Amino acid sequence: MGISTIRLRERVCFWYDWRVNRSSPLTRPERPELLAPAGNWECARAAVANGADAVYFGLPRFNARLRADNFTLEELPALVAFLHARRVRAYVTLNTLVFPSELADAEEFLLLLQAAGVDAIIVQDLGLVELARAVAPDVEVHASTQMTITSPEGARFAAAQGVTRVVLAREVSLREMARFAQPDLPPIEVFVHGALCVAYSGQCLTSESLGQRSANRGECAQACRLPYQLIVDGAVRDLGDRAYLLSPQDLAAAEEIPNLIQLGVASFKIEGRLKAPEYVAAVCQVYRKAIDAALALAEPKTSSAAPDAEDRYKLEMTFSRGLFSGWMHGVNHQRLVHGRYSNKRGPLVGTVARVADDHVELDPGASDHPLRAGDGVLFDSGGDQNAQQGGRLWEVKGKSGKKDGPLALYFERGRIDFARLHRGDAVYQTDDPRLDAALRKTFEHEPPPARQPVSFVVEGAAGAPLRLSAMAQGATVSASSQLPLEAARKQPLTTERLRDQLGRLGETPFVLEGVENRLVGEVMVPVSELNRLRREVTAQLVEKAGAAEVPRVAGVPALARLLPSSSRSGKIERAESVLSVLCRTQEQIEAVLAAGCRRLYVDFEDIRRYKEAVTAVRSVPGAEVYLATPRIQKAGEQGFFKLIENAAPHGVLIRNLGALDYFRNSPLKKLGDFSLNVANPLTAQILMRPEWGLERITVSYDLNARQVGDLLDAAPPEWFELVLHQHMPMFHMEHCVFAAFLSEGTDHTNCGRPCDTHRVALKDRVGVAHPVMADVGCRNTVYHGRAQSGAAFLADFTARGARHFRLELLREEPEAAAEAYRTYLALLSGKVAPEALLSRLQAASQLGVTSGTLTVLAGGR
Repeated sequence: MGISTIRLRERVCFWYDWRVNRSSPLTRPERPELLAPAGNWECARAAVANGADAVYFGLPRFNARLRADNFTLEELPALVAFLHARRVRAYVTLNTLVFPSELADAEEFLLLLQAAGVDAIIVQDLGLVELARAVAPDVEVHASTQMTITSPEGARFAAAQGVTRVVLAREVSLREMARFAQPDLPPIEVFVHGALCVAYSGQCLTSESLGQRSANRGECAQACRLPYQLIVDGAVRDLGDRAYLLSPQDLAAAEEIPNLIQLGVASFKIEGRLKAPEYVAAVCQVYRKAIDAALALAEPKTSSAAPDAEDRYKLEMTFSRGLFSGWMHGVNHQRLVHGRYSNKRGPLVGTVARVADDHVELDPGASDHPLRAGDGVLFDSGGDQNAQQGGRLWEVKGKSGKKDGPLALYFERGRIDFARLHRGDAVYQTDDPRLDAALRKTFEHEPPPARQPVSFVVEGAAGAPLRLSAMAQGATVSASSQLPLEAARKQPLTTERLRDQLGRLGETPFVLEGVENRLVGEVMVPVSELNRLRREVTAQLVEKAGAAEVPRVAGVPALARLLPSSSRSGKIERAESVLSVLCRTQEQIEAVLAAGCRRLYVDFEDIRRYKEAVTAVRSVPGAEVYLATPRIQKAGEQGFFKLIENAAPHGVLIRNLGALDYFRNSPLKKLGDFSLNVANPLTAQILMRPEWGLERITVSYDLNARQVGDLLDAAPPEWFELVLHQHMPMFHMEHCVFAAFLSEGTDHTNCGRPCDTHRVALKDRVGVAHPVMADVGCRNTVYHGRAQSGAAFLADFTARGARHFRLELLREEPEAAAEAYRTYLALLSGKVAPEALLSRLQAASQLGVTSGTLTVLAGGR
């Protein structure tokens, strides 16, 4: 199906403005972009046919949706050519962490993207940003939401590394987005529709911890969509039919488009590279309509973009777990996660009014959407969503509509066990073949190439040649007639006649925009001559357009010169290893100090108690204390950093880019933590530059033992600190389990702070209870219920030059904390073997210890 001339003209103008201005990365386009996902060719066609300005897609490696079909490198040139011919930009997702052994492959990837004419890459890894700027200088770099940018300070850091656009974390509200409207910050991109991750993107280690499949490597196992039991103070809390405690509803922000435009958002992003092309088509239709409606008004109003009943039906029908505005208006713990299901439902079409032997009577309630034979429905009887029944309607009897009474729904014999259904069960529509067919028609044929708007100027007088000038996409060409103009006897060249003849552009890539008639008097020229001139100038424009394409700078390999020197040659000098301990209670601090620990990190939920911790450590000669920042910092939360400074520690454990910026000139010692996602020597080198003042950085938890070894070999080993023992921080999220399920409050102002009085854990399907803890920003972290240890790999790490190691405590009692410290100290001195350590800690602390992410998997990852 073709695209309207008006829309094509808008797309062409937007494309041209963007191409002209792309040398200035801080230029915000006046017309925001609609950015659509494409997991395959059908999705790409659906996006283009339904109004997307840009399409993002993945390739076989380095992308966070490895389960999508993705495109091959062989398909890449054809895909980019297809998109560019239709004035749609091509973005490639390289949004995973890159391991040391993969940097050479990543460089080759970037060279191929440069050659293919890709417009931008979406990147998580800081090292990959630097490599891309050197290897593919003509390809823009957009910071992925996986980079966890939540504050203007984080955006400013990204821009300093060469990032030209920032995809904000989905947890950033409209009010917080307003803080990004600063002239020195790059344009922002915002997710407006699709699935929400419950954890901050780039900070979810659940798949890694539970199944050794890292979300930071494109292998998310979607553990947030599984059922959990809530354990409160050691006992199971009955939540009725709520079991999906970490599964958010889907984001739907069409109503917020006017607000987002006024905030200067450059790009509206649709989630869904794993979704069907019908989903892409429907969502693009709705958001294209909302954007165009908002732009058409001098003063956009939210109501102008609100989807009507038909639009909302499309969104719910193509994929929905329930639609909500997400975090656009801040947190609402009672709305974000309802807990009743985590699978696709579609629109609610009523409830069961009566169950007969061979059919169900449906009370449509407030729904007036018609059900027809062939539609799919699902009955929600509560409990396990996988045990719920559904099927395709065989026949529908009765009038469909909320005023017309119950409908009789019939199914294929044996499809539904009517004895399991009950009056009052919710009924959802899960499939609409007619809607699917209508959506498929929009992309079943390849959308035509875009036609560029062209304007003509006609000049001349009787006795002189006619001069025809044409302007398109910034280029101007002209040609003169071979015959002179004559005084008109019958039909002079009026503006109307000129528009009629010059508008016959046929198969050319142009569409008429306007004609300016500068002819003197009533003159004429043969129609054949006017047609010849039209063909001549349009041919010149085609030739100029090809020559005027923004040149692609040839890529040059740069990895070898960018890599740091490992500063290591020959034998490793023997140096004493340092063991630090991270404590989460005052009692743990006192216990490990008494056991001889002299380097402590402190991570309290209530950072107002940091002064007490500092006082305790400073009272011990030779002891040092580092205070941990929150893992997330949003706009306006720098007061947390000030409290850390006022506590007067020896140093600070930095967990986000905002803290990196805040403390850069502080006299405090600084250590970068695991959440900065250091996975390769290029990223390590960026963070270890003198301007940030870090003494060391913690290696990312995504690396297994072999990859840690590679990193120690590729950069100075004294740069790194390794965590040997911890409970893996799996989910780190804005969603508060305490408020959502132990209160009726929507946020911290009215929840009653159950986190102060209760210990909470989430028990998974295999019976492991995972502790949940809140931080100073009321953000929750779900920790793995079993500790993991890298003791078995210590000898290899020290042989490669590692000397700084860490033990992280969670809820250990003081005696267990001291025992863990003494045991790891004995391991470092060679007095205890790894096997004995595991056995001793298991007996003393009653903790199950696994080797976790430090395990080297058979055959590699």
